[in-house]
Amino acid sequence: MNTIVQLLYLGASTLFILGLGAMNKTESARRGVQLAEIGMLLAVVGTLLHHEIVEYHWIVISIVVGAGIGTAMGLFIPMVKMPERIALSHAFGGLAVALVGVSEYLRHGADASALTMTAVGFEVFLGALTFTGSLIAFGKLQGMVPGRPVTWPLHNVGNLIAVVAALALITSLVIAPTPAAFYAVLALGTLVGITLVLPIGGADMPVVICLLNAYAGLAASATGFALGNNVLIICGALDGGSGLLLGMMMSKAMNRSFRDVMFGATGSSAGAAVTVGSAAPAATAANVGTIDDAAEVLRAARSVIIVPGYGMAVSQAQHAVRDLAGALAAAGVEVRYAIHPVAGRMPGHMNVLLAEASVPYEQLFDLDSINDEFAATDVAVVVGASDVVNPAARTQPSSPIFGMPVLAVEQARSTIVFKRSFSPGFAGVENELFLRPATMMVLGDAKKSILALTHALKDELKLAA
Repeated sequence: MNTIVQLLYLGASTLFILGLGAMNKTESARRGVQLAEIGMLLAVVGTLLHHEIVEYHWIVISIVVGAGIGTAMGLFIPMVKMPERIALSHAFGGLAVALVGVSEYLRHGADASALTMTAVGFEVFLGALTFTGSLIAFGKLQGMVPGRPVTWPLHNVGNLIAVVAALALITSLVIAPTPAAFYAVLALGTLVGITLVLPIGGADMPVVICLLNAYAGLAASATGFALGNNVLIICGALDGGSGLLLGMMMSKAMNRSFRDVMFGATGSSAGAAVTVGSAAPAATAANVGTIDDAAEVLRAARSVIIVPGYGMAVSQAQHAVRDLAGALAAAGVEVRYAIHPVAGRMPGHMNVLLAEASVPYEQLFDLDSINDEFAATDVAVVVGASDVVNPAARTQPSSPIFGMPVLAVEQARSTIVFKRSFSPGFAGVENELFLRPATMMVLGDAKKSILALTHALKDELKLAA
């Protein structure tokens, strides 16, 4: 039986690696998810065949409850809330890992080997950190916790002291295990999760989600060492490594210091010298247009680049955007989508939303491949994006987002921005794009506005026919 279990674990690990590789390309991402799902099924089956399991009734109950909760979350949580759902998943994953560590300590205590005790210590610390850190991230995304950085004197020094103390306590557990030291590690992990994420602002939530993913993976890998479970070791290492690399890539895409995102007060949504005060001055200076005005601009266009942002997710306008693109394409207009790597609240957020609306993969272009095309484009259509199209990232050295790679939307001949108001994005920075003469602001719910615009364009096509 042990041979069968190990073969199932080997198959699961292989599928996890293949699935992760397939996710590197948009065209194969769906297949990558399916491979990973099959791998997880093999891992669960292998675990259920483990010889140490003597009773199944609690396991069956847990499977039914967990499957019910997971199915409900998958079916009823809207796509716009995927970042919050992922944060919750990380939280419960971290809690599960921490509880397994507590269980292993209670089972073995002083009899555990040095390797096992070391793994249990890191498992409990990282699991508790992931649990509370993910709950804080969820609260920030949901608006239950202030999105601005919450800081206090010497918070970085305090975090460093707490981490060093946890490492010292884990070392003491290996040398001479005591309940006091073990539960102190658990308490420090719980505290550090809170103090690490509170000082990070809403603008950096995509990076934070990646980091929490890395912490959860490392905690799972430590659990694998504690339990002698090969698939947990491999899966956790893949999760931890990929989350860390993705976090570094997201930091680079936002021109953030990865160290500052991990430890500092970044991504402020208030208090910067260039933050917006009220919408009135911008509304007075901007060119505010109507649906008919936008339709007139698009009728004369031969090339259009659509730039989706978090506002598209909020209004669930992805299907309306697809229909608009279809109407333009029917009129002979070249339509492409420009996807910024940190648009939305998690990496790949816009790709997922557009894929849900069946937008062809070949129409999606990342920042590096599309940025030079704006200068030769008739109209850029911005749907609920702000920071990722803000020229201040290139023109205002005092801006908090200065140096962040942004989409060169302002270089298009005309720009139409669909947005609810003149409010700033996550970074809290006034967007000078909204005030440019070539920019038309169409205010209101993006979905309703784009549906009305598409209807107007289709009526025009019928009259022309």
